[in-house]
Amino acid sequence: MTVQPGAFPGMIWKNVGRLEAEVLADLHNFVLTGASLRAGWRGVRLSIRVNREELVVAAVTGDVAPMLVNSGLYDVSFDGQPFIVPSVGGITPNVRIGSSAFAFMADHVEPGVSVKHPDTKTNTSLNVLACIGNEAIVSSGDAKGERGRVTGKHGGVEHVMVDFAPEVMRRMTIGDKITIWSCGLGMRFVDLPGVKVFNMDPDLLHRMGIEIRGGRLFVHVARIVPASVMGSGLGRTTVVRGDYDIQTFDDEMADTYGLRELRLGDIVAISDADNSHGRIYRTGAISIGVVVHGRSFMAGHGPGVTTLLTSSKGEIDVEVDERANLATYFKVH
Repeated sequence: MTVQPGAFPGMIWKNVGRLEAEVLADLHNFVLTGASLRAGWRGVRLSIRVNREELVVAAVTGDVAPMLVNSGLYDVSFDGQPFIVPSVGGITPNVRIGSSAFAFMADHVEPGVSVKHPDTKTNTSLNVLACIGNEAIVSSGDAKGERGRVTGKHGGVEHVMVDFAPEVMRRMTIGDKITIWSCGLGMRFVDLPGVKVFNMDPDLLHRMGIEIRGGRLFVHVARIVPASVMGSGLGRTTVVRGDYDIQTFDDEMADTYGLRELRLGDIVAISDADNSHGRIYRTGAISIGVVVHGRSFMAGHGPGVTTLLTSSKGEIDVEVDERANLATYFKVH
């Protein structure tokens, strides 16, 4: 089913718990079982088959990165106005998944804790290997031993974002070491080769209630976004790191698609977007991603989306569900 703009205004998934129970009852399709492979990992069973046994579990590491502002202090907005506001990086206990992407007087604000390795080559590996949903552990400082989850990857600045409880973040400081148990790079669907998977911990498939129905993938999303509004981040040759931005400056488009109602952590479908080998416009394609950073005032920018799934031939069906957010799946309150 090809997603067209506005095609699902009334399609709401009514019973998440019932669907999860049905998924777990479908024993003849269960895979991804077995013993824990790392701290905090629990074997999961899905009605979807992936190459779980081939996936590498590995520790990658980075430091809590400081918050940045423009080196010239001022940025210039899409309508020519100079501004100075907080930007990327840092520890932001009041900015978390589930928050509005437009709630804060900031530009590209990153939720939770931003992580970056000081060595550029090692940081590239961190950004490629870390996947949404991976477990993260504070490995130094006053919050040592506390656990969180990866929620996003931000291109350009090359940060990995991790959610921790606010009381944990209050005990953290810039430079603290974070270990991420990476797993997910190279994941594929055994029975659905036309859909590619990126940047996902296998456990996130279970949490999102993703299924195969009639030979097509079925996903719940908070919003459907037309490819025509996608901006900064286009032109990359791969989507295994980083994001690209949803422009929200056109009032008619923003109102029609509810773009200014986007939240950090929202799962979104981008219609007519093929992310198979980079980010391109392709009629009938569809990509699924997660909103990883907040709004921007600068031309071509906006809330960022890290790719999770894509199909060049549109082999993904979606239903709109306001609860399709990482805060729901990770039980963040």
